Amino acid sequence: MYAVIETGGKQYAVSPGDEIRIEKLDGAVGDPVRFDTVLAVSGDDGSLTAGGGSGAAVAGTISDQGRARKIDVLKFKRRKMYRRHIGHRQPFTQVKIESIDVQSADNTEL
Repeated sequence: MYAVIETGGKQYAVSPGDEIRIEKLDGAVGDPVRFDTVLAVSGDDGSLTAGGGSGAAVAGTISDQGRARKIDVLKFKRRKMYRRHIGHRQPFTQVKIESIDVQSADNTEL
């Protein structure tokens, strides 16, 4: 069983037990997280159902808060003595997916 969720402007396919890195969320390590924007849910028999507005949700726990590896941003213009070196580290939240809750039985088949 898996679900497609949307958070931070991105979509993720998740299953119970997965650990995903998403855009930074408020909360401390160990806090529960609930994703209500579920786009699709697959059943155990392989059927795929639309999850938008059906009451489906994905529950998880924050397992880490951190910053990703540094990305170097270099700007250079030849013959003009123009050089800029900037670094960036994107903050992230690592979430362990605990369960996929399907509340409504009137989902539409895809």
